[in-house]
Amino acid sequence: MPAMSKSTNITWHDGDVPREQRIKQLGHNGATLWLTGLSGSGKSTVAVAVEKLLLGRGVNCYRLDGDNVRHGLCDNLGFSAEDRAENIRRVGEVAKLFADACVVVLASFVSPYRADRDRVRLLHEQAGLTFAEVYIDVPLEVAEQRDPKGLYKKARAGEIKNFTGIDDPYEPPTEPELTLRTAEMSLDDSARAIVDFLQHQGIIL
Repeated sequence: MPAMSKSTNITWHDGDVPREQRIKQLGHNGATLWLTGLSGSGKSTVAVAVEKLLLGRGVNCYRLDGDNVRHGLCDNLGFSAEDRAENIRRVGEVAKLFADACVVVLASFVSPYRADRDRVRLLHEQAGLTFAEVYIDVPLEVAEQRDPKGLYKKARAGEIKNFTGIDDPYEPPTEPELTLRTAEMSLDDSARAIVDFLQHQGIIL
């Protein structure tokens, strides 16, 4: 479990611009799409393609990528279960702020533990924000064959510990809003499925 807050004597400061006004001005709502799956499943690749499609339609969006946030926001965290939970907690809080500003967030994280993802969902629901779990579903053997960063090879050799799918578990979503099987779907089809989902949910036009 993440550590309890140590912040005291703080008060949330609301501004004078309601979310409805942002939606009217931007022409779309905000949401967090949480792309989860094994390393090498295609999360980041799909998110990049979706970002291009959305920006081409004038939709304000931003990618939060697993490796990228560990260069700064989460650079003091490792890959233990506790550190993974804190990593996802921090990203979830940032995603919530972006979504509140009517940004469509494309969060690409292995996020192997169901409880961590559920906490981020609850965080959004309590704020009246849309959270959708997008399961990038590929068999372990396919992800390992792809191995774009050479991580599976290192994990098999014992050079990396606590690696999801090898010596750490992955808990797949039980009821994701969207499942993409990237071993069977083209990148274009995967990206368009997410855009179509956003349209059907009324997040974008």
